[in-house]
Amino acid sequence: MSDEATAGWIDPEIAAEFPELRLWSLRLEATPGRSGPGLRERLRGLSSRFHGAHAIKLRTDPIPHAYRVFFRHIGIDPDTDRTPVEAAALDRLVQGGFRSRGRIEDALLIAVAETGVPAWALDDATLEGELGIRPATDGEQLGRAELADDLRPGRLVVADERSPVAELFGDPAPGHAVTSATTALRVYTVQPAGVPTIHVEEALWLVTEALEQG
Repeated sequence: MSDEATAGWIDPEIAAEFPELRLWSLRLEATPGRSGPGLRERLRGLSSRFHGAHAIKLRTDPIPHAYRVFFRHIGIDPDTDRTPVEAAALDRLVQGGFRSRGRIEDALLIAVAETGVPAWALDDATLEGELGIRPATDGEQLGRAELADDLRPGRLVVADERSPVAELFGDPAPGHAVTSATTALRVYTVQPAGVPTIHVEEALWLVTEALEQG
């Protein structure tokens, strides 16, 4: 793993059940905004590769399959709540192509489309300490915003040292998402059993490289 990426902590009970589970995070200086011509051209190139036959075959490929298996192990039905790469492929088919949504969103999309490994971006300024994975406790809320939703106890979450910042494989919690005021990101990815570290490294590198391309 790149020296710039940090291995997150895993709750001991979760680590005992899933000994190969890892969370990796990377801090990047970046601001949101419209993607430049280079990123938009890369999305057009990816769109040409994600056709119907590719989307059908996708779930049997080793990395998407590893995420599907892990989804089932933690109580998520991947046929209802699709894995990130399958969700991206479906969006491409429905929309007729990958649409640019901004430089940060596009960088994350490029990473998952190229590698099958999903990544998420949080506003680094909203976080306290390192990220990790743990179960939600009774009475916890998702994020620290005023209208944060209650969490089901036992639901696996990504948390900093203070509170949950996202459900595992979910969108950033209110108060932790990237906004127009963001100046630095905490990009993280989740590595279950069956996903080689080299692909996780590539996903984080692609996010970094795409943001530099802008």
